[in-house]
Amino acid sequence: MPQTLSIPNGDKVRPTFTKAELKSRLTKLRIYMAEQDIRAVLFTSYHNINYFSDFVYCRFGRDYGLVVTQDGFTTVTANIDGGQPYRRNQLGDNVVYTDWQKDNFFHAVKQLVGNGGRVGIEYDHMSLQNLQKMKDALPGAEFVDIGVPTMKMRMIKSAEEIELIKQGARVADVGGAAIRDAIAVGVPEYEIALAGTQAMVREIAGTFPHGELMDTWVWFQSGINTDGAHNPVTSRKVQAGDILSLNTFPMIAGYYTALERTLFAEHASDRHLELWEINCKVHRRGLELIRPGARCCDIAAELNEIFEEHDVLQYRTFGYGHSFGTLSHYYGREAGLELREDIDTVLEPGMVVSMEPMLMIPEGRPGAGGYREHDILVVGESGAENITRFPFGPEYNIIKG
Repeated sequence: MPQTLSIPNGDKVRPTFTKAELKSRLTKLRIYMAEQDIRAVLFTSYHNINYFSDFVYCRFGRDYGLVVTQDGFTTVTANIDGGQPYRRNQLGDNVVYTDWQKDNFFHAVKQLVGNGGRVGIEYDHMSLQNLQKMKDALPGAEFVDIGVPTMKMRMIKSAEEIELIKQGARVADVGGAAIRDAIAVGVPEYEIALAGTQAMVREIAGTFPHGELMDTWVWFQSGINTDGAHNPVTSRKVQAGDILSLNTFPMIAGYYTALERTLFAEHASDRHLELWEINCKVHRRGLELIRPGARCCDIAAELNEIFEEHDVLQYRTFGYGHSFGTLSHYYGREAGLELREDIDTVLEPGMVVSMEPMLMIPEGRPGAGGYREHDILVVGESGAENITRFPFGPEYNIIKG
């Protein structure tokens, strides 16, 4: 049985971005490869394969790749996916590897990369096991990291990417409105979350009728479940006086956007209101600080001072924001563009970042729960545009039955 196949099944689909946009990304990559004397690149991550080829794979324990040379551009995919990867790849070829022999993925990569020279791989994604298999397949190659350089390329968004992200922010607001309308005492978290997910999927389908629909989700948390930003939905029913956390995540062609808001069911205690207002104060100041020329670490330092003034800095749980683009809760993350004390990146036009301060007060203390607000901003030449429209704060988000 063959180790590799070609499955050109059907016509190419309409891509998420124009071919000119995809070619621009590829040109930047090839210029970098030439400058660094990198003969070939093997991408294996969701985010880089999607960024350069407009294909989001479904791993399910299998390996996927994109091999780029100065004159080649080929996705390497599993036989189980049929012709779908071929239909999505607008710029090159697709090679399918079969399960008939062990490690056919590496056989396919070897045929495309060839032996010898400098080969770029993603140090932050390739496992030790697969790295050893790559070394065995290409004993003459010198492996160098391509993960950090491509992360820096992705941090500056094109006009087409920004337009897609703006649509994502709008869809997130649609999901937020559906969730707000579904909140009532006695309703379980999962029912409220379903209302938001369904509204967003339908909105994405209406806006991008040519696109694939996958991975859009909601985390809706209540009471003690709000203590973690990534806590899953449960069957807990909303109770009067509960602190609530609304988190909508529309996924459009592998591009992540988000809306996060603190709410309360029926009423909030005085201490809850006090803490909520403190977090909103930090949020408002953070929105003002995001501008071209600002350093990520300086933004974090100034916001820390506000929390410290109110003696709640010890309850801050993570950084103040991060980049957007081709990423998700299970892949991606442009670590060089996060609003944390240890990141000295300077904000530039074309960057897209969130502002999302969070406080977590442990159970048993007055005002217990997690407080989190989240807006998305596009950095421009002289300032930043907030593309999130859903209101925040006690004036808007105490939900009466």
